[in-house]
Amino acid sequence: MTQHRRNGIIIGIFYFAAAVTSIIAVILYEPILSEQWVMSVANGFKTKVLLGVINDLLLILTAVGTAVMLFPYVRRWNEQLALGYLCFRFMEAVLIAIGVVSILGLLQLSIQFEANGLANQENVRELGYTLQAFHRWTSMLGPNFMLGVNTTMYSYLLFRTGLVPRPLALFGIITAVLVFAAGLLEMFGIVEPLSAAKGLIALPVGVYELSLAVFLIGKGFRKPNLEKLMQVM
Repeated sequence: MTQHRRNGIIIGIFYFAAAVTSIIAVILYEPILSEQWVMSVANGFKTKVLLGVINDLLLILTAVGTAVMLFPYVRRWNEQLALGYLCFRFMEAVLIAIGVVSILGLLQLSIQFEANGLANQENVRELGYTLQAFHRWTSMLGPNFMLGVNTTMYSYLLFRTGLVPRPLALFGIITAVLVFAAGLLEMFGIVEPLSAAKGLIALPVGVYELSLAVFLIGKGFRKPNLEKLMQVM
């Protein structure tokens, strides 16, 4: 097995893990992002929320991993565009990390409430709703806007280099536009963050990442195009 084949498998695993962990985190965060968030620990959801945090941390690692592993290949066709993709992918990871901090803040308030109650519950609830809104905005800017931008960039680079089938890369560009649009619709209040409508609009990008992962793990980069690309200095 060549180094390029191993790299393709690693990138594919990263994309697969990124798609799966992002979905799991959203599901596990449900108690702490609900209206009854303050009772999350008292109702026994502390471990569930922490598992969601772990999944988001894995998402951050895999998102950065895909960017770092793919960059040396796509930069050979257009270094400026590849660098832009790398930067926007890192920005996505940073926004996800900031969102994780807001989740941990909510969890800490719930822990204190369960332990001995808090004197001014109204202020605590207001702070909690602020942290929930903070998480909502970081989720919108990270896994929607930034994801849409960097997915457009790397899918276009994959399309031009031919490292993966061009119809697959073209599908990626389309899904990137959709997830970016989902963020805009949420920003203007047209769709709710966890609504079925937004899920349907954003879902294709997850399907694309899983499809890309399966191709890279199963077949790796297309050999003729890879060899041609490696000759570019």
